[in-house]
Amino acid sequence: MTTRRIDVLDVLRGIAIMGTLGTNIWIFTDPLGPAGVMDALSGSGAAETFLHFLANGKFLALLSLLFGVGMELQYRSAVRRGVTWPGRYLWRAALLFVEGLLHYVLIFEFDVLMGYAVVSVLVAFLIGRSDRVVRAWMIVTGTVFAAVIGLITLALLYGVADLSSGAAPSRRFAEGGYLDQVTARIVNMGTYRFEAVFIVPLGVVLFLLGSRLVRAGVFEDSERGAVLRRRLMVLGLGVGAPLNLLTAFSGEGWFLVDRYLLPPLVALGLLGLVTTVALGAGDVQGRMRRGLTAVGRTALSCYVFQNLAGAVLCYGWGLGLATRFEGLRPWWTVAAWAAICAVFMTLAALWLRRFERGPLEILWQRAYLMSWRPARETTVTDDKITDNSPQG
Repeated sequence: MTTRRIDVLDVLRGIAIMGTLGTNIWIFTDPLGPAGVMDALSGSGAAETFLHFLANGKFLALLSLLFGVGMELQYRSAVRRGVTWPGRYLWRAALLFVEGLLHYVLIFEFDVLMGYAVVSVLVAFLIGRSDRVVRAWMIVTGTVFAAVIGLITLALLYGVADLSSGAAPSRRFAEGGYLDQVTARIVNMGTYRFEAVFIVPLGVVLFLLGSRLVRAGVFEDSERGAVLRRRLMVLGLGVGAPLNLLTAFSGEGWFLVDRYLLPPLVALGLLGLVTTVALGAGDVQGRMRRGLTAVGRTALSCYVFQNLAGAVLCYGWGLGLATRFEGLRPWWTVAAWAAICAVFMTLAALWLRRFERGPLEILWQRAYLMSWRPARETTVTDDKITDNSPQG
C-alpha cells in the first residue's frame, strides 16, 4: 500500500476510537453506571438525545468495518508470503480474546474485543472464499439479523417486551470500590456480555463488507475509488443519517434499530467522506490530522486508556465525578470526552516520537512472536498493520 493509503487508514481508526468513547462516556458519567446503560444511551431532552445520535453505534460499526479491512490486508500478506491461512491468525484471535477478557474484568463492562475475537475466527475461514460465497454469508446473516431486530422492535413498541434488566437501581460503580466492581463484572458477566448477541452477527457482515470494500478499491486515489466513495456517502449520509436521526428521537422502542441497523449505513458514509477528504488533502499534515493518525497507530493502547481514564474520572474508586457532576449533564459529559481525547492524542503523538507502536501493541506483538518461529514471518509489512487490536 502507498504511504497515503496507510495514513488514511490511521486517520479512520483514530476517528473510530474517539467515536467509541463518544458512546462510552455517557455510561461512565451516568451515576448508575452500567446499570443505567439504557438511560445513558437513550438520553433525556432534545440536546442530550442529539448528542447521543452523533455517536451511538456509528463508530462501533466503523471500527468493525476497519477490522475487516485489516483482516483483508493480513490475508493478502499471508497469500503473498505463501503462509497458510488462517493458520497463525487463529493465535492472534486467541490473544485478542484474552486481551478483551482482561479488559472486561479489570476496566470496562462493555468491551468489544472478545466479540471481535469470536467474529474474526469465523471470518478468517470466509475471507478467502469466492465473492459468491462471501456475498451469500453477508446476505443471509444480515437478513436474519435485521429480521430479529425488527421482531424485537415490534415487541418493544407494542409493550410485549422491554429492555430493562429488572434490577433495582444501584450506584455501585459511581460510589463503590474497585474490587466490588470487578466482582460485579464477574458475577454479572451474562448481563454485561449480552450485547455480543448483536455484535457477533453484525460483526460478521461488517468484517466481510470491509474486506470487500478494499477489493472494490474504496481506498484507491482513482476514479473507481471516488465513484464508490460517493455512493457510500449518498447511502450513509443522505439516507442513513436522516433515518437514524428520526429513530433517535422516536423513543426507547426504537433503541435496537437506532444502535444496530441504521448506524452501519452512517458508518459507510463516514468511511467514504473521511477517505475522500484525507486523499484530497494529500500529504498536508495539520495538527488534528497528526493527532488522529497517532491515535490510529496506537489504537489498542488508546482504546484501553480511554476506558481506564473514564473509570478513574467517574467511578467511586477514582475521582467519583459521575456523582459530583450529576447535575451538569450533558455538558460536563462532553467536556470529559474532549479532555480524554485531547490527552490520549497528545500522549500517542509523543510516544510515537520514540517508538513505532503503542505500548500495548508492543506487548501484544511480543506475546504473539513468542509462540512462532521465525519471528520475521509474522509482520505484515505492506500497511504496517501488525495486530488485531481495535485498529480494524
